[in-house]
Amino acid sequence: MSWEPVIGLELHAQLTTRSKIFCGCPAAFGDRPNDHTCPVCLGLPGALPVLNRSAVEYGLRLVAAVGGRVNSTSIFARKNYFYPDLPKGYQISQFEEPLGLGGTLTYICQGRTCTLPLTRIHLEEDAGKSIHAGGSTLVDFNRAGVPLAEIVTEPALHSPEAAAACAQAMRQLLRYLNICDGNMEEGSLRCDANVSVRREGEGLGTKVELKNMNSFRAVEHAVRFEIDRQINVLSSGGLVERQTWAWNEQTAKATLLRGKEESLDYRYFPDPDLPPLCVGDAWKDEVSRSQPELPLESVVRLVRDYALPEYDASVLCAERPLVEYFEEVVRVCQLPKSASNWIMGEVLRLLSEGHGDIRTFGVSAERLGELILAVERGEVSAKAAKGVLREMERSGQAVGETIAALGLEQISDEESLSRAVDLVLEREADRVAQYRAGRIQVLGYLVGQVMRVTSGKANPHAVNEILRARLG
Repeated sequence: MSWEPVIGLELHAQLTTRSKIFCGCPAAFGDRPNDHTCPVCLGLPGALPVLNRSAVEYGLRLVAAVGGRVNSTSIFARKNYFYPDLPKGYQISQFEEPLGLGGTLTYICQGRTCTLPLTRIHLEEDAGKSIHAGGSTLVDFNRAGVPLAEIVTEPALHSPEAAAACAQAMRQLLRYLNICDGNMEEGSLRCDANVSVRREGEGLGTKVELKNMNSFRAVEHAVRFEIDRQINVLSSGGLVERQTWAWNEQTAKATLLRGKEESLDYRYFPDPDLPPLCVGDAWKDEVSRSQPELPLESVVRLVRDYALPEYDASVLCAERPLVEYFEEVVRVCQLPKSASNWIMGEVLRLLSEGHGDIRTFGVSAERLGELILAVERGEVSAKAAKGVLREMERSGQAVGETIAALGLEQISDEESLSRAVDLVLEREADRVAQYRAGRIQVLGYLVGQVMRVTSGKANPHAVNEILRARLG
């Protein structure tokens, strides 16, 4: 009998509220260590937490987006454990009564659309950050108290690829909802995986928790490593123990951190400083009305309204700002497929080279639309327009100014093109004879020669027409 992996995920998403979940300190990333602290997030005696309404609203948006059930009353509890970056000696979280229950996450893995059932979504505060350097450990409490939404899935995944695809789909959803920036390298989205293996048809095996995976690639590799490790242990007659392992991307191996805690080890009890969180029907309705279009809804709409292939729509819908950019380009040029091709090709290529993201891209949607129209009108060739786009991004100049500055105005007037064609036909008498003898593929060569004579500025369509007329 073969082995079957069983995988569940725990995703921790930092919510992009301006302040922390229980105090007014900024929740921003990247400032000087320990600048964003106060008696509340440092857990000083006598300091009392006050719940951030925006954090709750962001959590409600997420529960609604996955089709979960919002608990009318949820409870904040103290999760007790000791660690240097946890100043209170406990973490305020939700346990028995979370914000939301159930729901599903839709994801695409190896070309198939699948759904993953979710167990729960709850709110909690983040811990601080331990920094290990030079044999010492320093603690930065800026992150302590930043609001987190923890998404716990059912153990219903069965491959490393599916685990990575689900993490990617959740990141996309969080960014669409505009409640988490999803920057895994900064720790604003963190993924833990619970992995076990079993013989087909048997019950669940002993699960091991994997931590410290800061990319989708790391999720896939770490889960595959742990599956192989457990199969080797069991195949050699050993027993898998409940443990927590940390993934090391540099060595492509996981190392043992500690034995896995049970919920009893945390001694959960309701936080006496925080009353129950009550979410009425009016609040739920308000959140539902304000929900943005979700990723799969965007794909369906782009296919329907713009007659795009599903592949194009899926690429454009990877990020909500990318969809908005595309639609603004189409508003200007009225050429959806051309707009899609330019964005998926040249624009995404520039962004991948480190030119920011689409929100800070140096060519506005309006100017890209104008460039597409310039190509359509024959003012610049499609090939030369790629260089125009790159220069526009660098200089910030308008389309016409850039084309003129680069000397790339396309030649379309018949008189100029006829002179160039006649020159080539005179030079290439042998090729002309071959064409007239039936080798029609020679036409492409002759077009290329005209383009050469005109330094690539000739309108290829017009050149084709003139050549055909001359050659008979």
